[in-house]
Amino acid sequence: MSGHNKWSTIKHKKAKTDAVKGKAFTKVAREIFAAVKEGGSDPEGNSRLRLAIENAKKVNMPKDNIKNAIQRGNKEGVNLEDVIYEGYAPCGVAVLIITMTDNRNRTVTEIRSAFNKNGGSMGDSGCVSWMFQKRGLITINDGKTTEDKIFDFVIDAGAEDIISQSDGSIEIRTSVESFEAVRKAIETNKIEIEDSEIAYLPTTTLAINDLESATKVLKTIEKLEEIDDVQDVYANFEIPDEILEKVAE
Repeated sequence: MSGHNKWSTIKHKKAKTDAVKGKAFTKVAREIFAAVKEGGSDPEGNSRLRLAIENAKKVNMPKDNIKNAIQRGNKEGVNLEDVIYEGYAPCGVAVLIITMTDNRNRTVTEIRSAFNKNGGSMGDSGCVSWMFQKRGLITINDGKTTEDKIFDFVIDAGAEDIISQSDGSIEIRTSVESFEAVRKAIETNKIEIEDSEIAYLPTTTLAINDLESATKVLKTIEKLEEIDDVQDVYANFEIPDEILEKVAE
């Protein structure tokens, strides 16, 4: 399992506080809002909305909140735009910040401040984006599914790669275009999907092998993730599992 994905898994398991839950609700509500603006309020004909609703359910967002987010998306008025910012965390780790904002000036000021206060630096557009590829990422972790069981039908549906992870889960990577087809193939075969997203995956990684450096890098990532307008943060670090666990303690 790549360092960044492992860290995301650790944070997900530790996300117990009201503040973290509130941030998760805000994130998925924004994604639902934007999905409706982009493709309408019918999830059957809007794959982005369908995925956003599924993610809302996974963080236990109440049905009324989901309904309200869809209704807000149908109303005229405020529009949120997707904007990607780039920079470097400590140790030269490349960082992509995916935001959804109604005020670029506010967002860029907060992101620059988070970088500067934590030993990183904000970069110009294009400075690190070339190190990442936009891909579909699907995770199965039901304790019984194997690569052999799913190989034929996910490859036929368009999967690019299948990776067995150290924690027993299986990660399936797809192009953006084949993402929905692969998801449907898995669901048709009655296999539970633990997580699925369109993600920016690093093409090369930077090894961080000491606790002090790892702590600095991960603190920067967390401070960026705390910004209200930030939806996702992707980075190209590779940190050993035992160090990630120590940072999480």
